[in-house]
Amino acid sequence: MNEDPAKLSLSNFLAGETSDPLQAPPSFTHWMRVGAWAAALYEPELLASADARTTINYEGKPRSVINLCSYNYLGLANRPEVIAAARDALSKYGMGACGSPTLSGMTDLHRELERRVAKFLRREDAMLFNSGFGGALGTISGLLRKNDVAILDNRSHLSLRDGAVLSRCRTEKFEHNDPASLDTALTRQQGRRQLVIVEGIYSMDGDFGNLKELIAVAESHGASVFVDEAHSMLACGQNGRGAAERFGVEDGIPLIYGTFSKAFGALGGFVAGSKETLQYLRFYAHPYVYSCALPPVVVAAILKALEIGTREPDLRKQLWDNADYFHAQLRGLGIDTGRSTTYIMPIVIGDRERMYRLGHELRRRGLWVAPVDYPAVPQKKICFRACVTAKHTRADLDEALNILEDTLRGADSKIKAAAFRLRCKMSELSLRATF
Repeated sequence: MNEDPAKLSLSNFLAGETSDPLQAPPSFTHWMRVGAWAAALYEPELLASADARTTINYEGKPRSVINLCSYNYLGLANRPEVIAAARDALSKYGMGACGSPTLSGMTDLHRELERRVAKFLRREDAMLFNSGFGGALGTISGLLRKNDVAILDNRSHLSLRDGAVLSRCRTEKFEHNDPASLDTALTRQQGRRQLVIVEGIYSMDGDFGNLKELIAVAESHGASVFVDEAHSMLACGQNGRGAAERFGVEDGIPLIYGTFSKAFGALGGFVAGSKETLQYLRFYAHPYVYSCALPPVVVAAILKALEIGTREPDLRKQLWDNADYFHAQLRGLGIDTGRSTTYIMPIVIGDRERMYRLGHELRRRGLWVAPVDYPAVPQKKICFRACVTAKHTRADLDEALNILEDTLRGADSKIKAAAFRLRCKMSELSLRATF
């Protein structure tokens, strides 16, 4: 592959290049070596807990940073009560579940969490997965069949798309949050069982799913709706029941999915719905049947996090106050945050090389944001993703804003200065040619 490495992305290395399927494509290995300066921003080493301010390993040294990379939206991962609950469970149950939930990994703690989640979401039952990605994949692939149709928003998370592929059902996409596009997709697949798959908050764009209008369109076609509330559960709605509660559409969603790795500050996923549906899913969701159950120590921590998250609504208020403030200040600086309206904010750069160069500069200055490259986002939307939490202070946010302003505007000033020098040089050469 002789293309300019700067113009390549992960989408260019999907075909096998050698006779050995266990060997990485040589062109990919070369691309990674050439782009090692960019790859160095990924898989960062966290040297402390996921607090609003933390320490990472950067360029071989500890670096204190303002943390805008964490899903710890309510700060529950670090709460002393949560840590104490985990410690108590560790003493009683040991480290791991040591078996799948179907055969030997289920404990009384798991059953209690199922009951608590079902009660919290006002559903008949709930089941737990040891992975957020695996839970979404397992739920979709466990329920859909070959003659069904999965109709997904074109910004859907990969776990949802992979679940549809694994089920071998037909798939349709509709334009992001567009009711008319959804109506067209449903009309095209009339006569089949249809499942509309949307999200409460989209993890890259930071915008809410257009739940009211999309559910209304789905209902007009007799289609069911599945909502992935991974980034919205416990952090949205008056009682923390997610985007569905915020927009008053809970009764239109028979099955709801969420994760424990965001606002709960832990690990895993869950699905809540009718007893009959979940009884069936317990035997057909492969990541549930064939994976080890969540460690009891994690389950105990989640139980305590759920308790705190439901009894302390001020955590959600603080989260949204921080998000609103940061949004307003970014807009005031002229920084493009796309269509975000939540605590997840893309900082759109639109140029790969510039984004990685700025990423290193931000870390040197003590700001930790996540680089997001194509194909995770469109080429023109290459960005940093910033996640605000309830535990950020106004001082944290103001310092982050100052670093962003100095870095982004400083980089722009250097580019403009270089362009000005080039224009001057060209003018000088032109004058010389004239005389």
